[in-house]
Amino acid sequence: MHRESIEAPIRQRFSDLAPVLDERGRRLWAAAEAKSLGYGGITLVANATGISRRAIHVGLKELDVGLPPLVADRVRGCGGGRKSLVETQPDLPSALEALVGPTARVDPESPLRWTSKGVRRLATELQEQGFQIGRQKVADLLHDLGYSLQANRKMREGSQHPDRNAQFEHIAAEVADFQSRDQPAISVDTKKKELVGDFKNNGREWRPKGNPEPVRVHDFADKKLGKAIPYGIYDLTANLAWVSVGIDHDTAEFAVETIRRWWHKLGRPLYRHASELLITADGGGSNGSRSRLWKVSLQHLADELSLVFRVCHFPPGTSKWNKIEHRLFSQISTNWRGQPLISREVIVELIANTTTATGLRVQAELDTNRYQTGIRITKKQLDRINLFPADFHGDWNYSIRPSTAIV
Repeated sequence: MHRESIEAPIRQRFSDLAPVLDERGRRLWAAAEAKSLGYGGITLVANATGISRRAIHVGLKELDVGLPPLVADRVRGCGGGRKSLVETQPDLPSALEALVGPTARVDPESPLRWTSKGVRRLATELQEQGFQIGRQKVADLLHDLGYSLQANRKMREGSQHPDRNAQFEHIAAEVADFQSRDQPAISVDTKKKELVGDFKNNGREWRPKGNPEPVRVHDFADKKLGKAIPYGIYDLTANLAWVSVGIDHDTAEFAVETIRRWWHKLGRPLYRHASELLITADGGGSNGSRSRLWKVSLQHLADELSLVFRVCHFPPGTSKWNKIEHRLFSQISTNWRGQPLISREVIVELIANTTTATGLRVQAELDTNRYQTGIRITKKQLDRINLFPADFHGDWNYSIRPSTAIV
């Protein structure tokens, strides 16, 4: 429910009752409202009525211990009591906002430019500026100013390429064309590298109460087991997937070897009359659009399989739109949540047993090959590739034909 839809009736009730409530009555009424709302109720009532959070806390304590008899001469008159810090120190709100504002980390004049902004540190800094305030009042004042504790949220994708949407449409049209002709179309990518061993894995699973799976305290890689590198192939038409779990390096040769294995195990039996293969891939990594080794390795595979490869790369900063991310990799993460990946065999089994209600099936295999890094591809080698850039963004979209193909 939207916060305003909750605060509005509270505000209206307070407005109706305020003329007949003294200070104690306002405090107790606000505490009762906050108590009925549960978690977050104090903030909602404080925002709706202007009654301080401290007063509501006092009212809640009074409700918990039981209300003493009302003594008329003990009820403070209107305007009585100590004046608020904001009244006695009118510059306090602006000084606090200067410390916690969004520019504090980049403003060279800000005294808290490179520090976290906890209430204790903020109170100390304000005291050094001559203000009289404690950490709790800093917290109350921050709430009054509309601040709350916030975590980072992934929202920015970097600068948006002007042809981003056009490339999405191009990829969609290519996939539709291949599917209409019963030609294979796949999405490829490398999943996050995983530590092999009894390490903590995110997520929770059902176990006997009070008996969690014990894992290592520190995530230092096991020198013997190392890391696992899952490279995946997702068939966009058949809802089938293949994952090779590498043990060495995530290179272009490893990526193309995974495509080779997928073709022999799953691709060729499904598409016996295929003459082309569409590959949709991210713009970077082992299958990046600028990788010369990726193109050279694809040429070798095209010659070996007598297939024309048509490749479409996603624009920079848009890897999350690659189908394999949410059709396969997210499902694998769900399947092994809370499971320590204690061996390479366990990783392969957990991947291979990943299924979904929509019929996803996965096959997985360990790739024990070693892949050299730092291989340089000369311009002469690059020129020997039977490469045909597309009319639209030839750097993102191109075909690689077998060397013996008649153009």
